[in-house]
Amino acid sequence: MDSINIKPAKLNGNIYAPPSKSMSHRAIICASLCDEGESIIKNIILSEDIKATIDGMKQLGAEIKIINDKTISLYIKGNNRNISKTSINCRESGSTLRFLIPIGLKLSDECTFDGSGRLVDRPLDVYYNIFKQDNIHYETNNGKLPLTVSGDLQGGRYEVTGSISSQFITGLFFALPLLDRDSTIIIKDKLESKGYIDLTLNILKKFNIFIENIDYKQFKIKGNSEYKSTSYDVEGDYSQGAFFLVAKEIGNNVECLGLEKNSLQGDKEIANIISRYHEASDELVIDASQIPDLVPVLAVLASLKDGITTKIINAKRVRIKESDRLKAISTELKAMGADIEELNDGLLIKGKKSLKGNVTVKSWNDHRIAMSLAIAATRCEGCIILQDYKAVNKSYPEFWADYQMLGGKIDELNVWE
Repeated sequence: MDSINIKPAKLNGNIYAPPSKSMSHRAIICASLCDEGESIIKNIILSEDIKATIDGMKQLGAEIKIINDKTISLYIKGNNRNISKTSINCRESGSTLRFLIPIGLKLSDECTFDGSGRLVDRPLDVYYNIFKQDNIHYETNNGKLPLTVSGDLQGGRYEVTGSISSQFITGLFFALPLLDRDSTIIIKDKLESKGYIDLTLNILKKFNIFIENIDYKQFKIKGNSEYKSTSYDVEGDYSQGAFFLVAKEIGNNVECLGLEKNSLQGDKEIANIISRYHEASDELVIDASQIPDLVPVLAVLASLKDGITTKIINAKRVRIKESDRLKAISTELKAMGADIEELNDGLLIKGKKSLKGNVTVKSWNDHRIAMSLAIAATRCEGCIILQDYKAVNKSYPEFWADYQMLGGKIDELNVWE
């Protein structure tokens, strides 16, 4: 098992946030669905998740060239015409899987989706219900991947839950405009992660697809729409920048640059949460329903807010991410000396001045757990050994290089068990 020794050290300097993974996925898919012209997607990091989406859209007929200049750009010639039979390895990317399933149905006669890690077990019931409604044939391994689908999306009216993941809705947004008939998506309950819906709608507009949003309760989609190629520059990622914003807030001398103040990214909320801590006296409640990806690093922030008790609520669905993130972050931070309690749908955390360290912890093969623990290590009294530290490659492969550039002290151990 690959491990890394992280020594207590303050981070110093400026760091540019990596490009938004969420926006990269969406821009690559939209560009790949344009039937004429070539799109240029600028400012890309080839994380494992983004590679999965690139490979998936290639399997569905797009031509994608990687241009490595000062930063990586993608030249994409799209395809929205039908192909016969294909298979897509989504690796561990939930976005790739859930975004591409409806597209695979539209563009192929038969498409098989596979993956690895916890992705194999991630729920797809929202799509299974649609398959039954539209008489689409599908086969699974007892409800798990691999998933093979064949048939045609019919369009029309779809009733979808918004309480599991907005990724299903985004997947339908990509495919339904290509159908011959108009469609309406009805949200049956509370829509969580509205920020991700806003991102999708905004990027779709840039590629000439316009979806009517009726108070996040209904979405009206015109059929026979055409994606049009364009150039798109991916902005900095608040989800990743949050690690460095929290690092500054807990005592490191680091500035995170390249984040748009007017961004539509939901995880921009990290800045507001930090401001709320400045006003809090003894207690703070954080509703994580719209910001699930921030939960691990928020747990680090809360653990080091001395004298403040933080309750993170409405976070139950983070249990079905790359790891059970409530269990993972509470287990590892507790081992490092934090006063943290795992709740059914959140966390209860009593802040301290510092953490003890002198312990071996694990990433649970989850990129956000690994990066959160690295930030926590800057406020530990002793070293930590982090197992499976390469999990960061899923979203931010340059994390450890950036961490060292800022003064983080690490040694690779390569411990095998």
